[in-house]
Amino acid sequence: MKKLLQIIWIALFAVCSVNAQQEKGIMGYSNWLNNWTEFKPNKVDYGEPNQILAGKISVNTKLLKRNIYVLQGNVYVTNNAVLTIEPGTLIIGDYESKGTLVITKGASIIADGLETDPIVFTSNKGVKKAGDWGGIVILGDAPINKFGNISSFNFDLDPSLTTYGGENPAGNSGILRYVRIEFAGKKVRGAGSFNALTLAGVGNKTILENVMASFSGGDSFDMIGGDLNVTKFVSYKSINNDFKFTQGTQCKIYNSLAVRSSYLTSNKEGSRCMEVVSYDKKEETDFTKKQTLVTAANITMLNDSDNISADIQSGLVKEAIYVGSNAALEIKRSVISGFNPAVILDSKIEINDANLKKIKFEEMYFNLCKGNIFTEFNSNNEDLENWYGNSIFFNVYSQSNNSETFIDISNPKRPDYRLNIGKITASNK
Repeated sequence: MKKLLQIIWIALFAVCSVNAQQEKGIMGYSNWLNNWTEFKPNKVDYGEPNQILAGKISVNTKLLKRNIYVLQGNVYVTNNAVLTIEPGTLIIGDYESKGTLVITKGASIIADGLETDPIVFTSNKGVKKAGDWGGIVILGDAPINKFGNISSFNFDLDPSLTTYGGENPAGNSGILRYVRIEFAGKKVRGAGSFNALTLAGVGNKTILENVMASFSGGDSFDMIGGDLNVTKFVSYKSINNDFKFTQGTQCKIYNSLAVRSSYLTSNKEGSRCMEVVSYDKKEETDFTKKQTLVTAANITMLNDSDNISADIQSGLVKEAIYVGSNAALEIKRSVISGFNPAVILDSKIEINDANLKKIKFEEMYFNLCKGNIFTEFNSNNEDLENWYGNSIFFNVYSQSNNSETFIDISNPKRPDYRLNIGKITASNK
């Protein structure tokens, strides 16, 4: 199916051993991606801005739907101020000044859109591309695993305004709900790229639901430390990672989607659907603190391609998930379709019962992947196959083309795909 990416909704079913039908992938029986998402943002005419956002916002401020705002340069919400954004408000990141919105520690953002009236951050370029502007950075006072429990998110930002971390896992940085972030991820000379959304030291009282990042020049979602509850996040054609977790993040992520493209995303070295690591620099890490733990369920990770096998053979496709040493990942009822291989574990992870109990794959649907779970630099994965292939995990393996695996059962405006179980033979390899 050409443009399978517009799948937008995938509910996967498989029959496993003595279990009844099990839901896998994005959860639910209604298409929660309806109305608020946009998979062709370059085709949208957003209009011209009539208001400027620049400098520091140090008092409570409200952005109104009736205006269109241009984000010029680095804009900081400081002094414990609250930035409130009405549903349906449009904020345009300026290309020339690489507009970036930073919610400093102690401040908060209330961007509470509606399914039928989402809040949109996008680019002001005529032909929009990944990395046109900065992105959104939210800094909180929740724990990180670096020495001192405090760090700074610098890049080309003011270091005095970009500290994050602390002792408050229940920190509240506000609300992001029904929000789209498009064409963010500007490059910073010598420092990589910004991300569409960076959450650094953000606490678990922050509401993070229904957020879509598309065409990011960096990661779509970068979780740095903190204690997070994330649901219904969508990453679409990010140049780097879709979801990255580091610096001791404690994150629960559910009902989310990552869609990659062989020619735009998957071929970049170190670019994955999900990267789970405990540190960026080992020498700065306090191993007496909590290391990164990601608990995930009902995640769909899909490589869109008209010919996945050919793309894999050409070296255009990499792994979907990477797990670093000292990090833990528990993922279940999720889909990995069209990768090479599905999962890679860091070479420093010793394959033993203790470590494998921290890296769990249960009720998974591995489809059209060239190999399932491997240790980095090791082509012999027999021990891992024996472990995760055990019937107690109810993992399913398939080699069905996406066009056969997913069937369109909805209206032409919003495709709604479900697994055609008549074409899938479930197994408990």
